[in-house]
Amino acid sequence: MRALSKPATYILLLLLMMIWGFNVIAIKLVVEYFEPVTITAFRILTAGIVVLIFLASKKEFRKMTRQQLVYVTIGSLTGITGHHYFLSMGLTMTTASNTGLIIALVPLMTSLLAIVFLGDRLTLLRFIGIFLGFIGVSFIVLNGAGELSSISRGDFYIFLCVLAQAVSFIYIKKATETMDARLITFWMQIIGAAFLFLISLKVEPQGLESLTTGKPWIWAVFASSAILATGIGHMFYNRAIHQLGAGETAIFINLTPFFSLTGSYLFLDETIAAAQLFGFIFIVSGVVLGTGVLEHRNYYQVRKIKEKQSDLS
Repeated sequence: MRALSKPATYILLLLLMMIWGFNVIAIKLVVEYFEPVTITAFRILTAGIVVLIFLASKKEFRKMTRQQLVYVTIGSLTGITGHHYFLSMGLTMTTASNTGLIIALVPLMTSLLAIVFLGDRLTLLRFIGIFLGFIGVSFIVLNGAGELSSISRGDFYIFLCVLAQAVSFIYIKKATETMDARLITFWMQIIGAAFLFLISLKVEPQGLESLTTGKPWIWAVFASSAILATGIGHMFYNRAIHQLGAGETAIFINLTPFFSLTGSYLFLDETIAAAQLFGFIFIVSGVVLGTGVLEHRNYYQVRKIKEKQSDLS
């Protein structure tokens, strides 16, 4: 597949961040219309089928080894089953604006777990970033109430969905050492959807029946979320990582809470509180510092200068 130019990749990444930000609103609509766990299982399954069609068309489908299966299964249980279960349940109990802001913690939480479990270096900038990120979340979950006991169950579920996603990235990192990222995406979505469906049979006995009540507009929202945001969106993001590098690509993630806030205001008539805006500023600042993006950029800039000096000498 021919690589896109950098400007084209930047434009498409910006569009993707808007899609992912608005996808929080789409998921909230879907889980409030249908039984949340059941419809989430079918949404992830649909995304997995989209990825499978792409892999089959490129003749890139492969079976997994036993070790790969272990990593992918753990990644599925945390990053798909756990993440999307808590996301779907949390969205029935909290606002889309709160959800979009708390989810923005994923890169920061991943960086923290990498420091704890993978031996990544904890620098002063990263420590400050982690501190700022959690200060930002405290603004959001308290939202003017001022006491810990007032944190809603929905916000707590969204935080658990962030933690589950971050844990999955540790095992995805291990799996990508021997597997293509798009192949990992497919297997994780299929396995995760299967677990979600089994859970739905237990917790939502009327789940399948609720799918018969859907109107055309809500199925259109479902399709756009599953196909565009979850299926095609993740494949393109993985390709952008390959082309630009993880650090440069991760900068764009900081735009998703902005689009979530904007979308919740425009489409759901949610009121954006001052505490949420303060939380947004703290979280974005924390993610930029805590994930080491600035350090990586400075490292590569210094390396390029040294390479130019070496060429001139």
